[in-house]
Amino acid sequence: MTSASPLIEAQDLRRSYDRGAVEALRGVSFTISRGEFVSIMGPSGSGKSTLLHILGALDNDFEGDLTIDSVSLRKLADPEHFRALVIGFVFQSFHLLPTLTAVENVQVPMFEMGWPASRRRQRASELLDSLGLHDRLHHLPSKLSGGERQRVAIARSLANGPKLLLADEPTGNLDSASAARILDVLSEVHARGNTTLVVVTHDPNVAARANRTLQMLDGQIIETTTHTARPTPEPDPPQRHFPKS
Repeated sequence: MTSASPLIEAQDLRRSYDRGAVEALRGVSFTISRGEFVSIMGPSGSGKSTLLHILGALDNDFEGDLTIDSVSLRKLADPEHFRALVIGFVFQSFHLLPTLTAVENVQVPMFEMGWPASRRRQRASELLDSLGLHDRLHHLPSKLSGGERQRVAIARSLANGPKLLLADEPTGNLDSASAARILDVLSEVHARGNTTLVVVTHDPNVAARANRTLQMLDGQIIETTTHTARPTPEPDPPQRHFPKS
């Protein structure tokens, strides 16, 4: 169940490139409640990735108003610190550091928190264990399957206990079985941690798991669909308990 309190408030967002020749966003407005799961769909070039980059405080060269957790992203003095405290990211291509083990990769966001090494190692180990990777802690990414690498990436995204989790095509590089497992994990993360989850996807099966879907076309939201009855996940290993930060 979501709270009536908004986590994200976007009003008339506009983003253009090439001195205005390309309009990636054209007056996008929406609100996302705390604890809500929202999917964003649309064809290539519809503005999905641009919107996600703005929501993730990776791009502040936009017009309009955007607040996340009551903070205006147009006025951020230190976007990197804000991201570390508030936002977690899951990418299609994992973006794991190839020379670091799974447990070391998960610790990377924690350096911004100033935690001692022992606390970083313990939290990383607990997160990986909660995702069924207790026997992969010291494996390099090259020694992991695609699904395992994405689970490491999810553990990393949860390292600092983010209020907002952004996922960009999180199942796009996976086979159908691995994709289903990752989707189940993300659904559990949302349900158990009351984390606000925003997923950009081309896959209607992914979108259907959300509370709502925002359909984009040509830089605008053209339709909002509420999903009243979401599909039940396939049976999986015993329910995981995600450690609090």
